[in-house]
Parts: sequence; structure tokens; C-alpha cells
Amino acid sequence: MSTIGHLINGKAVNDDVRHQAVYNPATGQAEKQVALASKATVEEAIAAAEAAFPAWRNTAPIKRARIMFRFKELLEQNAEKICELIGEEHGKIPHDAMGELQRGIENVEYACGAPELLKGEHSKNVGPNIDSWSEFQPLGVVAGITPFNFPVMVPLWMYPMAIVCGNTFVLKPSERDPSSTLFVAQLLQEAGLPDGVINVVNGDKEAVDTLLHDKRVEAVSFVGSTPIAEYIYTTANANGKRCQALGGAKNHAIVMPDADMDNAVNQLLGAAFGSSGERCMALSVAVAVGDQAGDLLVAKMQEAMQNLKVGAYTNSDNDFGPVITRQHQEKVVGYINSAEEQGASIVVDGRHPVVEGHEEGYFVGGTLIDSVTPEMTSYKEEIFGPVLQVVRVDTMQQAMDLIDEHEYGNGTCIFTRDGEAARYFSDNIKVGMVGINVPLPVPVAYHSFGGWKRSLFGDLHAYGPDGVRFYTRRKTITQRWPSAGVREGVEFSMPTLK
Repeated sequence: MSTIGHLINGKAVNDDVRHQAVYNPATGQAEKQVALASKATVEEAIAAAEAAFPAWRNTAPIKRARIMFRFKELLEQNAEKICELIGEEHGKIPHDAMGELQRGIENVEYACGAPELLKGEHSKNVGPNIDSWSEFQPLGVVAGITPFNFPVMVPLWMYPMAIVCGNTFVLKPSERDPSSTLFVAQLLQEAGLPDGVINVVNGDKEAVDTLLHDKRVEAVSFVGSTPIAEYIYTTANANGKRCQALGGAKNHAIVMPDADMDNAVNQLLGAAFGSSGERCMALSVAVAVGDQAGDLLVAKMQEAMQNLKVGAYTNSDNDFGPVITRQHQEKVVGYINSAEEQGASIVVDGRHPVVEGHEEGYFVGGTLIDSVTPEMTSYKEEIFGPVLQVVRVDTMQQAMDLIDEHEYGNGTCIFTRDGEAARYFSDNIKVGMVGINVPLPVPVAYHSFGGWKRSLFGDLHAYGPDGVRFYTRRKTITQRWPSAGVREGVEFSMPTLK
């Protein structure tokens, strides 16, 4: 059985005594093992990043960007291999894995604009012979802690921008599907990145806590569940670190009576069941305004879902694959059971799909649940599986109140033909990312990603312009060069320009 190690100071490292099995979720078999970094191993990675920082900080932004350009080319050239690694350990179907990779590449493309993004600001003659300007300087050693559901894309939200801003990076990816993450980081080394600028340590809570407590780490980025996000944010702040921690979600789609129902159904199919529902932007609740809209939505969804195909990543004809672990499969099924026990109606039941030749895989089929109410456990909590729940209300305002009252505020959308309703919704809903007839309103790379309420801990969103601000600190310089022979008097009051 092969062992997945770490990348530290440009070299493969595999000297840890603790290991964990890495499963193929389509077969349920352990096919690899991953080394779990000890405190000493993580400290070695931090030391490598710290040693590499001075030279990298002083490398011209255009030279940093050129490495990113080469990195982008290598990602495209190795796309098939990357997607295969994602499929083997996460279970994503190739077309889904390719979509993940492409969104990651777009963040690399944005990072290639570092010379423009880091230009700063300049004002001449703010006072007599006085000029003032701002610079955006790197923080130093920064860290990223990333989830299993996007082993390639989410790390690419973080370290390309951090690195082109002049920082050095320590990445702790998910130990459940680490191969693609490590391979992509090795491609960045191949692109010409100096040793120590990017380091990858696989591990568990011991590795996370080492990053959170080590004084050499200046900032931490995190994506994962809300309880862990809150822990990361609180601990990082207590140790004087800058932190952005993206948590969980419960994303609602309002389906208005005037919606193009066929379009809404097609969009909901992909948004609810793509990636097996294992994404923080998955649309897991459809809020139908009026019983007529609800009945039509459920009928059309039920019919459309008969064609959904769940299976192994090796078959590109499948729509989505397994969930990540046996434990998570049981958790998702448990939520479906609880909804039924609490009075909801299971319209399409995906609890026991049969996938020929993969009977031990961690599969959950597409599931549609009607007559869900806000008091139900399955409504309150993030299921993170291929389950769409339908809640019925009488008015659009009731639907918006439902969304606003939920503890999460990551993403939402409305299906309607009414421009006035759409504008009112987008202006007033208390959610960070909003779609109008767009079910997955994930911002492109040159905007920024982040939710509200308990979906985000921290002031700055991920990637895009907020990414530049997160990975730099502003320094403002004010300078005067007095004319020869001119001596100015003493000023005891605050300097002003009159």
C-alpha cells in the first residue's frame, strides 16, 4: 500500500509514525495510507517557510507572476491526472472534477495579475513638498487548512494569491483525499517556485493546532464546517493571528409562482445533487411560494430525478458519485430517516441505491423530501449530501423570513420572472451570495467568495480582491525633502493643510 507523505522545503518527506487509511469511496476499500504529521514535522515546514520568506518577499511581483503563468500551464497539461486523483479518493465524476479544477485555475489566472494588484496608491504634494503613498506588504508565513470536498479548488483559492503577494505558505489539506492536493503543489514546485515557499503537511488535529499556536504563522485561512470554523477563528485570534474561516451552509432557493418551472427544475437538479451535495454552495432547500408552485415543483422534480445516475467516478455517464466515508453515508441517511420520522414525505428515496459492481461503496441516491418544516432536524442542520428538501410557504416575504432566520447565510437564489421581486430579494436578503435564476452564485475569481452570519468568521472573504487584502498589510509612507537652506519652525499642533 502506497504512503502519501508531505512536501517540505521542496522535498518529499515521510518520516511520521502515525498513518491513516485513504479509501476509495466507490469501493469502500483502503487503497493508500497518508502520513499524519507530528508537531515536529509541522514545525519543520513552518521553519522552511520562515527561512524562504526574506528572499521571496524581495522577489519582484512580475517574477512571482511568471511562476504562476507556468503553473497554470502545468495544471492544464496535467488535468486528466489531477481529475483521476480526485476521483480515486473523493469519488467525483470526471466532468465534476474538471469543473473543480477549472475554477481553481481561474484563481491562478487572477493571481497572475500580481503586479497590477499590488501597485498601491500614491498622492503627490499632500502638503508642502510632502508626498504620501500606500504599499501592500506581505505578512510572512501564512497557513491554509482545507476540506475534503474540493481538494484542488479550495487550496487554489488560497496559496496562489498568498504567494504572489510575497508570503510563504504551509498547507494542511484534508487527510481523506490528499493525493491531488499534494500533486498540484508539486506542480507549483515544478513551475519554478523556490524551495520552502509552498509546503504541504498532511495530518489531523495535531497538525492544525500546531499551525494555530505557532507564533511564526501570521495568518490562517480555513474552509470547513461551522463548529470547526469557529474553533479555528477563536484559537487563531487568541494567538494574535489574522484569520478567515468559512463555515457551513443551508442554502435556500425561493421558487415563485411565476418561475419558469422547467428551468428551475433543471437548475435545482445540478445544484442539489452535483458533487453528491457535498459542497457548501449546494442548494439543499427549495422554498415554494404557494401550494400550486409547490405541487408543480415536486411533480416535475420527481419525474426528472428518475433519470439521475449515481455511481463510480470511472463511468463518465454518471451524474454524481459516492459520499466521502461510510460514516458520512450513515449520517446522510440518518437525516433522511429523521425527516420521515418527524412528519415529512419522502417523494424520491435514495437511501439504498444499488450500484452494480460497487456494492460496498458509500453511495446515497438523489433524495427529494416534501412538506419539510423549520422545526425539523434535517432542515436546521447541514446535511451535506444529495438531498433536496421542499418547504412550502404562502408569500415571498415568509420565504425571505425563513432564510433570514436561519443561522447560516452562505448562498441563496430566487427563481422568478418578476424583476421587481428579484431586486427586492437581492437588496434585502441577509445572505452573502445571491443568485437570480442562478442556483449556485459562486463568484468568479475576480470577485470574492463568502457568506454572512455563521457561514463566515472574519472580516474578509476568500480570493479575489479580498484575498489580496487578507494576505497583505497596508503600510502608508509620508515623505518630505525640504529645499536646501530652508528651516521650518517648531509645530506643536496636529499638522494640517490650510
